[in-house]
Amino acid sequence: MADPSDDIFADLPRVPEREVADAAALDAMLQTADRPFVVRGLVADWPLVQAGLRSAKDARRYLLDHRRDRPFTVSVGAGGGDGRLFYDDAMAMNFATVQTRLDEVFAHLDVNENAPDLRPIYFASIDVLGYFDGLHEANHVDLGDRAPLASIWMGTRTRIAAHNDVPDNLACVAVGRRRFTLFPREQFRNLYLGPIDNTPAGRAVSMVDFHAPDFDAHPRFRDALEHAQVAELDAGDALYVPAMWWHHVEGLAAFNILVNYWWRTAAPWMGQPQDALNHAILAVRDLPEDQKRHWRDMFDHYVFDNDDSVTAHIPGPARSILDRLTPESAGRLRAFLLRSLSR
Repeated sequence: MADPSDDIFADLPRVPEREVADAAALDAMLQTADRPFVVRGLVADWPLVQAGLRSAKDARRYLLDHRRDRPFTVSVGAGGGDGRLFYDDAMAMNFATVQTRLDEVFAHLDVNENAPDLRPIYFASIDVLGYFDGLHEANHVDLGDRAPLASIWMGTRTRIAAHNDVPDNLACVAVGRRRFTLFPREQFRNLYLGPIDNTPAGRAVSMVDFHAPDFDAHPRFRDALEHAQVAELDAGDALYVPAMWWHHVEGLAAFNILVNYWWRTAAPWMGQPQDALNHAILAVRDLPEDQKRHWRDMFDHYVFDNDDSVTAHIPGPARSILDRLTPESAGRLRAFLLRSLSR
């Protein structure tokens, strides 16, 4: 059956493809990349990929041979849809999240994987090292000095609304097929983001249905499409998604597995920018306009511009958190904020 979104996205440019000879070449490419790129066949030699090429059932059996004996978190959507895990009409989630055994879910899929009324099943962002023994050692990308978080995503045909992530991301398709539709960071206004405190998975998502865009309700989405790129990935292919780029993700096969790696270039003791945004909404957004203008200037001075004029007149030892943060000064600032927020 044709995908309803095919006509809409058929003419969008494809994410550029790059060739990588070895880990050193990939490392060099990642150090300088500021836009997405695809590497075909980057993980084609993984045993998990090879198992999936034999059959989805073989891929599931391979994972079961490495799983740890602990409950897994899985999202189960409503039947009769097209796999879109999103909000319902009341802005609650249209899926349930439960704890279960991986072997029980996989046994269900062994029998019902191609059933037309199968409810969407989605294991999201499962920590590879925490939930599997030996899987990472046999199936991983050498990312040099980076210390990434390796996660595995497994499920049936699903659609995940456009969102972004704070870290850089290398997404590797192990089983099935995926389609990513990507937008630069600055397109957030044209994606019509939903709530930031009621989200499917911790990040604000686009309210636009990519399979049936309502251009009357979301006219600026046409502008977003002018900047969109599409990547269709088969098993073994990988996609680099730069930090904060927006991406809509679809699992196109009856069963799909993706392994991704997240890493930040920021110092590990730094806080999360989303926390700062939430706090600014609490403390600044609803102030009178003249006070908001002052605080905008203060943020520019101390955070966004932050040149030498900020501290040149202060003796070095007295600059405290106005100097570049260290683990110690970041710890003091975090403790201060926790005390302040608990009052």
